[in-house]
Amino acid sequence: MTLLLLLWLVSCYVGTLGTHTEIKRVAEEKVTLPCHHQLGLPEKDTLDIEWLLTDNEGNQKVVITYSSRHVYNNLTEEQKGRVAFASNFLAGDASLQIEPLKPSDEGRYTCKVKNSGRYVWSHVILKVLVRPSKPKCELEGELTEGSDLTLQCESSSGTKPIVYYWQRIREKEGEDEYLPPKSRIDYNNPGRVLLQNLTMSYSGLYQCTAGNEAGKESCVVRVTVQYVQSIGMVAGAVTGMVAGALLIFLLVWLLIRRKDKERYEEEERPNEIREDAEAPKARLVKPSSSSSGSQSSRSGSSSTRSTANSASRSQRTLSTEAAPQPGLTTHAYSLVGPEMRGSEPKKVHVTQTKAETTPSMIPSQSRPFQTV
Repeated sequence: MTLLLLLWLVSCYVGTLGTHTEIKRVAEEKVTLPCHHQLGLPEKDTLDIEWLLTDNEGNQKVVITYSSRHVYNNLTEEQKGRVAFASNFLAGDASLQIEPLKPSDEGRYTCKVKNSGRYVWSHVILKVLVRPSKPKCELEGELTEGSDLTLQCESSSGTKPIVYYWQRIREKEGEDEYLPPKSRIDYNNPGRVLLQNLTMSYSGLYQCTAGNEAGKESCVVRVTVQYVQSIGMVAGAVTGMVAGALLIFLLVWLLIRRKDKERYEEEERPNEIREDAEAPKARLVKPSSSSSGSQSSRSGSSSTRSTANSASRSQRTLSTEAAPQPGLTTHAYSLVGPEMRGSEPKKVHVTQTKAETTPSMIPSQSRPFQTV
């Protein structure tokens, strides 16, 4: 009798320990956590089922319960509408279903079934895997022959560890899918690859793949290696174009300035007073009578003075023209007056050049010819 009692107690104790299961699922998928029992058949009214979650920080909370013939599954706002019993829990299947999964669902789940003083525990460890986010491909360095270039690839989120893999995409037949021979992988940062001593054969598409247990994502970047000489030619062409544009601008500016200066000189030329202007030419008029001669003498004396003044100014500025020149023509005029008819007439020499005529200044009382 005592032996049978001990066996019953051991069976109850074993049932209490339950089982341990570990499940891995990807986020946004559906998962079912198992929990089976045989305690609901004798008396269904006293059956109690409870699921508990202990997160990675040690905090515990109730996920779903069944008690007094009622199911309570909206215990937290975060799990509302995502948790439920997967099957007929009264018939012995109290498995928990979660859909869709979130990273916050990760942790240790405990299923407790109680009926008529008998207990059953089962434990499930759930790991929620997050796919790597789409990585970002970048280039660091100069894309010229002979220089070094670094390929950089990194995902901002995802379950660790994340493995990175670089390869070359074949665009033409005969191209290799592997990295160039002079490539070095940074093992402290697998997403970095160094391409040393670039050549034109390094040009092409390169793909980086980031992966973990949940899946993988990739990105592509193009490498275009340039000749150093071609870069110099482009720089020289740009410099030449800029210099040519500046030269054209300078020529246009000088032409405009020259036209403005000529227009200004043309506008100012009529306002200038020229000292070397030609003096007015004298005209000799023979008086008709003594009375008219006296009147012409009076009117001519003022004209002679103005003409003499103009001639003196002209002679001061043009001293070379005032001197006698070879080839001058000398004309002699006889002065005949009423008081000098019986005497020998005096001769007055008037010098005329080919260019201009300079009259001699003779007192108006002794000249029968007046300058008008």
